[in-house]
Amino acid sequence: MFSRNRKSAREEGLLAFARKYLPSGVRTPSGSPDQAMAIMEGRGSRIRDFSGNEYIDYLLGSGPMLLGHAHPAVVSAVRAQLDRGSSFLMVNEPAVLLAEEIVKAVPCADRVCFNSSGSESTLFAMRMARAHRRRDKILKFEGGFHGMSDYALMSNQWTRAIGHYPSPVPVSAGIPGAIEGEVLVAPYNDLETTTAIIESHHEDLAGVIVEPMQRTIPPAPGFLEGLREVTEQYGIVLIFDEVVTGFRLAYGGAQQFYGVTPDLCALGKSISGGHPISVLCGRDEIMSLADPSRYGSGSYVMQTGTFSGNPVSCSAALATIKQLKEDQVYDRLFATGRTLMDTLQQTLDGAGVSARVVGEAPVFEVWFTDHEVTDFRAMLTADAERHDRFTKLLLDHGIVKAHEKFFVSTAHTDEDVKLTTEAFEAAAAELAG
Repeated sequence: MFSRNRKSAREEGLLAFARKYLPSGVRTPSGSPDQAMAIMEGRGSRIRDFSGNEYIDYLLGSGPMLLGHAHPAVVSAVRAQLDRGSSFLMVNEPAVLLAEEIVKAVPCADRVCFNSSGSESTLFAMRMARAHRRRDKILKFEGGFHGMSDYALMSNQWTRAIGHYPSPVPVSAGIPGAIEGEVLVAPYNDLETTTAIIESHHEDLAGVIVEPMQRTIPPAPGFLEGLREVTEQYGIVLIFDEVVTGFRLAYGGAQQFYGVTPDLCALGKSISGGHPISVLCGRDEIMSLADPSRYGSGSYVMQTGTFSGNPVSCSAALATIKQLKEDQVYDRLFATGRTLMDTLQQTLDGAGVSARVVGEAPVFEVWFTDHEVTDFRAMLTADAERHDRFTKLLLDHGIVKAHEKFFVSTAHTDEDVKLTTEAFEAAAAELAG
């Protein structure tokens, strides 16, 4: 049975300084201030705080640790590269080799541009689409998350004010009002409404950006195929945001898993090994717009960054990819995730707690609702207070999860699953009581 140690003076001090100096304050898995912790280290599937408490980690740094924390192969590759230098802003071997691997793996990838965060790659993807189509508007899906750019911070998963399609709802202060006029919003998994919006606005649309699995909601049969068909019909750029699903749902990402190929794709988390890297890849016709020889032509799309394609991050990604190529890695990952999903649903059902466990085995979530969760508005029917309590109860039993996801890693063991199952049972009993 997990028993949490009292907070040490060291941890209390770190949390106090965080509250003092960080405007975002202290982030906690459940949102409850009394669950705040400062992490000292991570190894495999476990993390340890500065008070000596060890947790089974399904937060995984919000997803990057697909191989678990401090994987020996990743650590070794990074250490070796650090001895050779960490940043050059010029061609380096790890970046070239990584680009080659991505082109081999990802169906839509003819060429690759490196960035440091998912927000950058989705921002540049939308810029590429606008330059290619010579149009300004972007269509996204209500509840979809595409990072921190002004275009992306519209009607995402944190939105609580329901708008009227296709008008967006800004999620942050500081976004220029003019941006609202350049973003259209459609309901995920509703192909009929989405098609109607695209047909009405196709003359102004540059691109459509979508998480192929939106947060943890899988696409309905035919939805991605229909989206591909209507965008091809009007020559609109289809962008997959695979920052979460790339290399996680399959070696070739959601494109391979669901069998639909976009024009552009942003990915990165799952191969990062915890290092800052993201990738924009896609069709040569569009990616060639980033060729500097176009500078001054009016068709050049600028995208660069001091640390983009740095050899340390690329070395970490190459080491991660090598591990993902090993036999049965994805079989084991899916088996672990499926066991957790099924066990959680059965446990809550058995306790009489209304809930829906939704997603794919490597990344899923539980929504406390009677409704089928197929889009953002169905998510809003879930009991957020009960969800926060559930997350807190799991934490009390030594389990850490993200605020809206369970991320599964290749490092999670049968013992982890057993302990997690016991925590599920204890939390369900508390919720039902």
